[in-house]
Amino acid sequence: MTKDQLLIVLIAGAWSLGTVLLGLLLAWAALRRRSFRSQLAALTLIAVAAVLAAMLGTAQAMFLSEHDFSVILLVAVVSGAVATVGALVAGSTLSRWSARLTNEAKRFGEAGAFTGAAIGSSDLRELADELARTSAKLQESRAREAKLEESRRELVSWVSHDLRTPLAGMRAMAEALEDGMAEDPNRYHRQIRTEVDRMVLMVDDLFALSRIHAGSLRLNLEPVVLGDVISEALASADPVAKARDVHLGGMVAPGLEVVADPAELSRVVSNLLMNAIRHTPAGGQVQVIGRSATGGVELAVVDGCGGLTEDEMARVFDVAWQGSSARTPETNTTFGSGAGLGLAIVQGIVEAHGGSVTVANRTPGCEFLVRLPSAGALTTR
Repeated sequence: MTKDQLLIVLIAGAWSLGTVLLGLLLAWAALRRRSFRSQLAALTLIAVAAVLAAMLGTAQAMFLSEHDFSVILLVAVVSGAVATVGALVAGSTLSRWSARLTNEAKRFGEAGAFTGAAIGSSDLRELADELARTSAKLQESRAREAKLEESRRELVSWVSHDLRTPLAGMRAMAEALEDGMAEDPNRYHRQIRTEVDRMVLMVDDLFALSRIHAGSLRLNLEPVVLGDVISEALASADPVAKARDVHLGGMVAPGLEVVADPAELSRVVSNLLMNAIRHTPAGGQVQVIGRSATGGVELAVVDGCGGLTEDEMARVFDVAWQGSSARTPETNTTFGSGAGLGLAIVQGIVEAHGGSVTVANRTPGCEFLVRLPSAGALTTR
């Protein structure tokens, strides 16, 4: 590069830089809170002005004749005008795309669903796609929230019923004992104790469920032999099963281990087993099966309930759902509180372990299948 060329570059650069800095300073002061279209127009004018300033400054420094300088000035003005118009048209189109996306985003905030199609540049398309994904997640979140709120209302209604009924009965029995009207005081005392135990279990279940929903369930993880947990649950449930003429059976792969909280895992097995016994008719059978699976272990509890409908399977893990609109609380406290919390607690505990629980019809009843990850796949919570 010759000395003259270097001088031209420096002169053009100085004029362009000065024009750009001055233009940006003025635009920032006047347009920083204006619309995107106004800012885009200002940037276009600044760019064109910088080119014109560089051309005119360089032409003037070259000591051109008046005719040559007028030609360069005319070319610069015409070129600048054409470039400005073209940039403003393109900017207007981009602004319309942006305004359309903004309106769709407003409707998305009000209606909860983003319906706008991806338009315009790659950046706007990417933004539209992200809004669509966010809209889908928000819809799912709202659906879960509505479902949870419905479950909470149902739980409050049912639990208040389950609390009010035994309290009314205990009050009547206490008044009969106080007035000396009870024909068998010992029976009244036993009945009061039974109702108190059932309400204590209900409160315990509510506390457990609240910890699960709040994410505050603390797990003390350690290697657990699945066969031992199942054997203990079967032994505890055997008297209840015999009283209802339900036959219990179990089959567990030898040496099968899982990393879990022993107390919580025992609660899962016990809740599933008691639920199966409760819904299996006399003469039926309940089977508990433990087996290895890809990436973890599976625990299956098969009952003889006769099967569930699609709607029942969709709601079986909902809080306070008992499969019937009739409220006939279980008087045997061995089955738990009877408030429809057992399976909801099972699902919460299993998911806290990073697993899943599902239900499917399997002749002659249902199969509740718990999948727990292996020790390497489990994330400590």
